Amino acid sequence: MYPWETIKVPENDSSVCLIHECVKRGHGVAICTPANLTIRNSETSAFCTIINKMDKVPSNLKTFHKTAKTREEMLPLAGFDVIFMRAEPPLDPLMLNFLDSVKEDVFIMNSVNGMRVANNKLYTAVFDDPNNEIIPVTHVSKNKDYLIKTIEESTSEKMILKPLNGFGGSGVILIEKSAMGNINSLLDFYLQNAIGGSDYVILQEYIEGAEKGDVRILMLNGQPIASMKRIPGEKDHRSNVSAGGSIEKHTLTTKEKQLCAKIGPKLIADGLHFVGIDVISEMLVEVNVMSPGGITYMNKAYRAKIQEPIIDFLEAKVMELNAGFNRRAKLRKTVDDA
Repeated sequence: MYPWETIKVPENDSSVCLIHECVKRGHGVAICTPANLTIRNSETSAFCTIINKMDKVPSNLKTFHKTAKTREEMLPLAGFDVIFMRAEPPLDPLMLNFLDSVKEDVFIMNSVNGMRVANNKLYTAVFDDPNNEIIPVTHVSKNKDYLIKTIEESTSEKMILKPLNGFGGSGVILIEKSAMGNINSLLDFYLQNAIGGSDYVILQEYIEGAEKGDVRILMLNGQPIASMKRIPGEKDHRSNVSAGGSIEKHTLTTKEKQLCAKIGPKLIADGLHFVGIDVISEMLVEVNVMSPGGITYMNKAYRAKIQEPIIDFLEAKVMELNAGFNRRAKLRKTVDDA
């Protein structure tokens, strides 16, 4: 994840919330950034920030982050039970090459292959939706002439333009046909300066009702476990909390539940056990697989503890993997003895 000491508002940070739950349960927790991975003698390790054991774990996240003592040490990744990916986009592909070497030894959430195929906004294209019943009409290109033609031919007066590798609402803008005079220079800027070093951009049909906000749904092992409505600020069309949006409670509609049921099996098949999906007017616009947030906001809105089933899931996975390992070791001894 991002460095522990750079966290400015720990009470709103989903990663701090997850770490806090692990420490409360007595688990050892170490943190490293993607830049702190290393290989020595063919063994993949990381320069880790280790959270020291605490006699009493504060219940308040801000106090927990402030009082937690840490130390630095290089540790082998294969010695851990779980690697929980919480790095912010864009994804560093070299980091995945490091993780490839330990993916058979450690449970990684989300899986290396899953992150590889789903780390950007193109992933929604894998869901079969030829009639655009759950996914809005979407174009991805770096051909400016094609993009301009697409805007001109669209039946909608508004479209959404965003960089392929953006996150947190960064770079997302609303374009209107009435302002076509600005499109040429706007596309020049985006195609040359897109976030994450990619010169591809996404052009998406505007969904009616988007001005009222979107819905963030957290999915665990293919099932929705929590949701919230995000409302744009007065002077911004984006509903991301990081962009000034606010949140409200939200109860999933029948169609939103059907959407989750439709994409859930594919998420599990790709090893994407914990994701955040963004839905506007019951249409899927994004799947967030790197570091889906919103846990602390949903906890406050619903007086819930969403981190608990997430860590429950990890503990169950580790028990399952360890049981399989012990069974194989026992059978191997039987064969060796024979």
